[in-house]
Amino acid sequence: MRLQLSPELEAFREEMRTFFTTQVPQHIRDSVAARRHVSKEHYVETQRVLHAAGLAVPHWPVEWGGRDWTPLQRHIWREEMQLACVPEPLAFNASMIGPVIAAFGDQEQKERFLPGTANLDIWWCQGFSEPDAGSDLASLRTAAVRDGDDWVVNGQKTWTTLGQHADWIFCLVRTDPTAEKKQRGISLLVFPMDSPGVTLRPIELIDGSFEVNEVFFEDVRVPAENLIGEENRGWDYAKFLLGNERVGIARVGSTKRLLAQAKEHAREITADGRPLSEDPRMAARIAEVENELLALELTALRVVANSADGKPHPASSVLKLRGSELQQAATELIVDIAGPLSLASSAGEGSDVPDWARVATPEYLNHRKVSIYGGSNEVQRTIIAGSILGL
Repeated sequence: MRLQLSPELEAFREEMRTFFTTQVPQHIRDSVAARRHVSKEHYVETQRVLHAAGLAVPHWPVEWGGRDWTPLQRHIWREEMQLACVPEPLAFNASMIGPVIAAFGDQEQKERFLPGTANLDIWWCQGFSEPDAGSDLASLRTAAVRDGDDWVVNGQKTWTTLGQHADWIFCLVRTDPTAEKKQRGISLLVFPMDSPGVTLRPIELIDGSFEVNEVFFEDVRVPAENLIGEENRGWDYAKFLLGNERVGIARVGSTKRLLAQAKEHAREITADGRPLSEDPRMAARIAEVENELLALELTALRVVANSADGKPHPASSVLKLRGSELQQAATELIVDIAGPLSLASSAGEGSDVPDWARVATPEYLNHRKVSIYGGSNEVQRTIIAGSILGL
């Protein structure tokens, strides 16, 4: 099956492809292609190149840097960016707090935060998950108590991704502990990470990296004007934010690129005197992932074609569920193609082990997270059952 776009959309795709492959610095794209660490400087440089061309936040309102694109154009934009190995605009800025402030913030907050958020002058991090409130996020216990013109925040957040780079945090806090339903007593506050009383502690991951953190709040004073939207409406804003996040989690273009790399590596590795790609079992396994990815792409196109008023479609949960599973399947496939070479992640510079094989196992381990963040896959199945299937 071959997906056929209209001539106008084909031209749009070519425009995106040309920009991403010629205007984003090659050394940054090479790092992404090799699955090496993407530094803070690379993220900032890339997002500013995109923003200068009006390509960083196309889904935002036009007055704040958005483009009046269709959902299908936005889908093509994202896919071509992933295929070109371009670091995507920082999700915390572009897909999370930015759309929330644009939709629910007051005019002063929009003027204060949105330009810097789009250009990555402000690096945001997400203060949602807690030690006892992960998938059951509404059970959060971080509290904010009003004291004059300030909110005083006490509590803890965990798994705060890239919090070590962040200038500001958007934080769900409990502002009404007596609310009849736990979802109704939550508000959304934003404040600088260098505020007195904020302590960040890195968490070392299984691959030795420091991508996530714990954040502690002790009598942190937050000005009242840093409340986003209405008091005790934070759960509504969180659902809006997570719906936007899940749309991008499918990462069809990124998984296509991983699968193409897997095919290339399978042609390079020999087993019993012939390329691994000629092994019937390996060929069947690659074909299975490829077919599943095509099905996901068709589902993504159906979702974007039926999105209304820019609001996240309920089927974004399907994209999140299957997208995360296929990302994991692709990284597992590369580990199995590498075989024993995948155990050489700590090999020295003089090693004969190719770079792609060295990063295969760390990438596989790191991708275990994708079935958890953005709402765990178990939660997504419950959403699909209730909101889509009516069970």
